[in-house]
Amino acid sequence: MTIEGPVRRTARPRTWVMAAAGLAMLVTPLGGASAAGNGATQLVSSEWRNPSNSVHIRITPCGDDRMCGTVIWASDKAKADARRGGTEKLVGANLFREFRQVAPGQYKGRVFVPDMNRTFSGQMRVQGNSMIGKGCVLGFICKSQTWTRIS
Repeated sequence: MTIEGPVRRTARPRTWVMAAAGLAMLVTPLGGASAAGNGATQLVSSEWRNPSNSVHIRITPCGDDRMCGTVIWASDKAKADARRGGTEKLVGANLFREFRQVAPGQYKGRVFVPDMNRTFSGQMRVQGNSMIGKGCVLGFICKSQTWTRIS
């Protein structure tokens, strides 16, 4: 039996993992939020970079008790990878979607992977100026990535 069809790039899953990890790091600053919302205020004004410094995101509120991460800068290579995957405009894309606090310092939401043009479940936590994100496919194939705070 011969199965024919499009060939999938094996590098793409690594990209969604990076996006998921980035999302996790974005939401984590909320973990230190007090009842007065001081942590949320710090998170809203925070900006993060991925490990290869090819994508920068800004965290902003996006609904009741939810936070999102939007691309504010991307390298030419990251933009080209996103275009190949079906995402025409990377800058302005909402990579981290509707992250909510589920426990102190722990957040869950959805991560958009531009070079795959797909959205996956994600988790994150913050440790100092690092945000550790984890994204999963099928609930059990997971990858992590550490993002660094830039402001």
